[in-house]
Amino acid sequence: MGEERWAVHAPPTLARSTLRARLCLCALAASPLCPSYDSCYGLPAMTTETKKLAPAVLWVPSSYLAMGFVLCSLTLSTTFVFKNLGLDQGTITMLAAILTLPYTIKFLWAPILELYRTKKFFVVLMQLCGAVLMALAGLALRLPAWLAVTFGAMMVCSFVGATIDIGTDGVYVTTLDDKQKARWAGIQSMAWTGGQLIAQGALVWLAGKLHDDYGYTWQIAWMYVFLAAAVILAGLAAWHGAFLPPGTKAKDAPKSMGEAMAGFGRAYKTFFQKQLIWRMLALAFFYRFGWYLIEKINGIFLIASRAEGGLGLDNKAAGAISGGWGSASFLAASVLGGLVLAKVTLCRKTLMLFVSALLIPNLAFVWLARSMPDASSYWLITGIYCVAMFAYGFGAVAHMYYMMRQIAPGDYQTAHYAFATGAMGLCNFSAGFISGKIEQAVGFQSYYGIALVCVLTGLLAAWFAPFVHKMDDGSNEKPAEPAPAAS
Repeated sequence: MGEERWAVHAPPTLARSTLRARLCLCALAASPLCPSYDSCYGLPAMTTETKKLAPAVLWVPSSYLAMGFVLCSLTLSTTFVFKNLGLDQGTITMLAAILTLPYTIKFLWAPILELYRTKKFFVVLMQLCGAVLMALAGLALRLPAWLAVTFGAMMVCSFVGATIDIGTDGVYVTTLDDKQKARWAGIQSMAWTGGQLIAQGALVWLAGKLHDDYGYTWQIAWMYVFLAAAVILAGLAAWHGAFLPPGTKAKDAPKSMGEAMAGFGRAYKTFFQKQLIWRMLALAFFYRFGWYLIEKINGIFLIASRAEGGLGLDNKAAGAISGGWGSASFLAASVLGGLVLAKVTLCRKTLMLFVSALLIPNLAFVWLARSMPDASSYWLITGIYCVAMFAYGFGAVAHMYYMMRQIAPGDYQTAHYAFATGAMGLCNFSAGFISGKIEQAVGFQSYYGIALVCVLTGLLAAWFAPFVHKMDDGSNEKPAEPAPAAS
């Protein structure tokens, strides 16, 4: 085991109270990837230097807010940007999907960060780089070839954001002990969602305010919004330069590039030797397929004109609904879902219950697309949207927990969990990439109906998902269930 640099031993059986806290953290998985897969495990904190470190309150909330802010700025807010600037749905969702790819494959360069400097160094440096890139993306909106330059800057910023995730998770895992991780799990989740609220709510609202009330063109309005985002990220970088702990190297961290690649190769090989791995990966991929088909379409649907089949809302209303009320509903449901799952434990019946909740968001948008409430029905639209996000936040919890407890156990837990979330991210990319083209061909009403049918793939994958490890969560310990016959 000493040579296996990525090996992580399985944690002991979790106490019920600690399990609840960690499930609340894992509930944050509505984004393309769970923002903190290492801390979900509550991995043992490595020894830190004896020098005085800043209290966790000064860096945990702000560092996870930064993670959520960058990811949501790139992958969700951009649908509003590109729609306002006149791109068609197919192009919008394709570009937004491509921006998720670095978050899907970030495990490829994660071991390399152990070789140089400190985790804090990479976090602060990447946040500064992200600020520069966001400013560049905004300033490029005034160029004749604005799309190429803006999207190029955003693509590089996506790799930067994925690296921020890696470094921040590393600081969290190697600085806090198990008790502290559990204590901060809920705050961590809320802070990440706070980043989403700023990116998808406040900044989208600000763009609408500048355009509608002050008469700026969309190019100028969004340029100022990108510059505001750059200032926010630069401020977070300065804050973390002062208060973020350096983090420490894991005891099994690779000591050279060759050693890192060899460890990755062993982790990859053993992953596909796991029992019933392909059926597990089917769940990892298809669990949210129906949701990912509509995730990038929903923002477009809110602001598309009624002639296009959309609801015709302005940016201010759409930002408040999606980034404000929607984010709050998702967070509340995520916490509730974690508490419920900790109480009942995960088995085939409860897995089917949670994945069934993902029917509700698609049903909600089918209703909106067919009933077409106008802008005067703001609170009705808000209520339906909140129901959709609440159901999604509740249902997504079991997805991450299944991958943690069934796919990851054994040697190389962190790497294997990253591979599983990579399959989830691949589904996000694939569904987002095709969603706009299909919607253009059939219209919003028919498209939401198609997406609703596709939720059944998640239900089917859940029904055949194997339980090869005991779900020994505490007092309600249950034996592993045999998977139903493939026939």
